[in-house]
Amino acid sequence: MSANRDPMAVAPDSSILEVRDLDAGYGDLQILTDVDLDVGDGEYVTVVGPNGAGKSTVMKSVFGLTVHMGGSIVFQGAPIHEKKPEQIIHEGISYVPQNNNIFSTLTVQENLEMGAYILDEVPKQRLEEVYERFPVLEERKTQRAGSMSGGQRQMVAMGRALMLDPDLLLLDEPSAGLAPDLVDEMFDRIDKINNDGTAILMVEQNAKEALRRCDRGYVLTQGQNSYTDTGEELLADKEVRQQFLGG
Repeated sequence: MSANRDPMAVAPDSSILEVRDLDAGYGDLQILTDVDLDVGDGEYVTVVGPNGAGKSTVMKSVFGLTVHMGGSIVFQGAPIHEKKPEQIIHEGISYVPQNNNIFSTLTVQENLEMGAYILDEVPKQRLEEVYERFPVLEERKTQRAGSMSGGQRQMVAMGRALMLDPDLLLLDEPSAGLAPDLVDEMFDRIDKINNDGTAILMVEQNAKEALRRCDRGYVLTQGQNSYTDTGEELLADKEVRQQFLGG
């Protein structure tokens, strides 16, 4: 049975994030055309596809970092496609970009505290919860983040994004640049974040592993929806495997 080409056919019954007919890009350059995407409450959704397909542009569009050219992005029932990132973060969405995602000259704890910059004071309970989730960060809380390993820097970035206890966490290529033996550990941490109730929307280069772990997946090609289904069904689909997963 082929994976579904209609994103709406396998959308959750109720979505906290609804992207409809989205056109977006940078400057005058349109990257996305009529993209549809949903994330349900507490759901784990992955976007995969070839290089240049527009995966990261979807993520950036949700967080207000692209030029909106058409369609809608609705979060928790309210449109956000005309809002800026500093407004969107107040809505309950946190974003971890692929690159430049830490303050390298600040300590680990200072980085985490920056994640709560929109609050009047740093919530000590959230800081403790982040340290509980990433024990190595507490061990190295006075170390400058830029001197840490790639995997540890990624933990700092994710920990900072969790300081506001978001309803939706956006992750752009979280395994990029990690040593192979650290990739599974990173995915395990993302699983735990999701299992604790945070919805995840992730763009990931390691498509097979991402689809193996997620609830649903979207395959983008040339800025448009190609397939969507459960991660399991996409992995099992012969056409999807041959075109996008290396057989």
